Amino acid sequence: MPLISVSDELLKKSFTSVENKFITKYLPVLEPNAVKVYLFALYAYQNGLNSLTLDDIAARLTFTSEQTESYFEYLEELELAAIISRNPFSVKILDADNVYGAPKKINPEKYADFAKGAQSVITGRMISTNEYREYYRLLEDYGFEQNALLMIMNYCVGLKGDNINMRYIKTVAKSFAAEGAITARKVDEKLADYDSVSLSLGVLFEKLHISGKPDLDDKKYYKQWTENLGFDDEAIKAAAKCFKVKSMGKLNDAVNELYRNHKLDVKEIQDYCKNRTDAINAAYDIAKKLGVFIQQPLTYVEKYVGVWRDYGYDFESLNLIADYCFGQDKKSFDAMSETILEFYNAGVINGSSLEKHIEALNEKDKFIHKLLKTCGLTRRIIENDRETVSRWRDWNFSDEMLLCAAEAANGKANPVAYMNTVLSAWKSENVFSPDKISKPAGKNKYPPSDSRVERAEIERHYYDLKHSAEDAAEKALIRAKADSIYGEIHDKINTLTIQLAFAEVKDANQAAKLSATLKELESQGDKRLKELGMDKSQFIPEYHCKKCNDTGYNKDGKPCECMKQFIKTLH
Repeated sequence: MPLISVSDELLKKSFTSVENKFITKYLPVLEPNAVKVYLFALYAYQNGLNSLTLDDIAARLTFTSEQTESYFEYLEELELAAIISRNPFSVKILDADNVYGAPKKINPEKYADFAKGAQSVITGRMISTNEYREYYRLLEDYGFEQNALLMIMNYCVGLKGDNINMRYIKTVAKSFAAEGAITARKVDEKLADYDSVSLSLGVLFEKLHISGKPDLDDKKYYKQWTENLGFDDEAIKAAAKCFKVKSMGKLNDAVNELYRNHKLDVKEIQDYCKNRTDAINAAYDIAKKLGVFIQQPLTYVEKYVGVWRDYGYDFESLNLIADYCFGQDKKSFDAMSETILEFYNAGVINGSSLEKHIEALNEKDKFIHKLLKTCGLTRRIIENDRETVSRWRDWNFSDEMLLCAAEAANGKANPVAYMNTVLSAWKSENVFSPDKISKPAGKNKYPPSDSRVERAEIERHYYDLKHSAEDAAEKALIRAKADSIYGEIHDKINTLTIQLAFAEVKDANQAAKLSATLKELESQGDKRLKELGMDKSQFIPEYHCKKCNDTGYNKDGKPCECMKQFIKTLH
């Protein structure tokens, strides 16, 4: 006869499944109340009781909510559960195959003196058996000296009062352990270090109208600001006043924002805060003019508007440039940043010089529009048009001659390429004024070839070659930037490249720092591209002919050897 059997009636009942390993490995040694919580949690999940709260479970098991939460923390430490959220409380039951093995058996008699000391420290309430067990685990798992842990508990009571929560003590103790403070001597040194900042924090708390005493997190904030970031007390007070913050967490956000923007002095902080609202409004105005939507204006202030302001551009000038960029189809902050760099390199910043510069650029575009219309194109200007016209002017052609070439190109399959060919032929024949044009535009513009050679076919050939290479490079970059990691690195590189250009003129030390940071970012970018199976060389157009970059003409405007070879293939 077997040791255990069940009735037929029992077999017909519903059940809650429990992992066998839990029964064989944990049941013999777990705290009985923790077993209750574990089993009830399994029951609630397997029976679809999803609306139960922590208070509901506590009431069902006749525990307090704090006790129930503590038992879940106990299960979490043994990797039988994971607390997902505290508010609202949410927990996930894990499998019993964990790294800890069976929980340790702790002999309470071993810590009898510690237990008496702990209760004499926490006088506002009785310490439960479960709470003692948590302190014993701290002593066992982290190697605390008993007096060291009592000193930490006393410190916490001094901060939070006699009715202090056990969870806070555990958090502080683990923080001390992480820094190697597990002996009474080390804890005493650390507490003395914390006390050294208490006076400054007390003044700051009074200024912020924060009640209570500074706790461990507050002191960590303060040490981070003063020791790592380089802020002094007056600068911290100025930050609190300017940002109108009422908590240490908000002040920490403000200090970090100031640090990112290199504002550490009181006057710098005051000036920054004075212009901060205006800068945020400017970011919104610029975004509206560019036709883009932004959700986090401070990000754009720090990355763009603030940088531009440091270059010397005022808000009125930035709005003027934004209008210009929209008209040039440069409808992004990155594109506008590149434009501002071009203006700055040309010595154009504010006032009438900026207005005249933009007016001159617009006049150039008006002429390009006229040129496109003359050759039969109605599309809007693209950047390649500006580069092409600039190159033609470098060949010493006047606007009048360019219009003559445009008239000759009207009706051709690829008018711009046709104009390029005509002008190249004129350049080789030293024809730079309309009165010297003795034959129809474009005649004999190609190298001698068989009469069967179709000019349109040559033009189409080079158009396709050039744009195919450039399209492939652009698509490769778009594909790489679609990766969130590389996209972020690429944006940072673009921003730093612009900052470096200005720093090289204004601040050699800053330029050296930016250069080092840029080098590191490029290394990270190369590494990420490798992980994506890509290389940044893919972003550079791979032209079929390296001599003419698939234009058909060399730097002197003469037909390239590749064109001659292509014509031969048409015979």
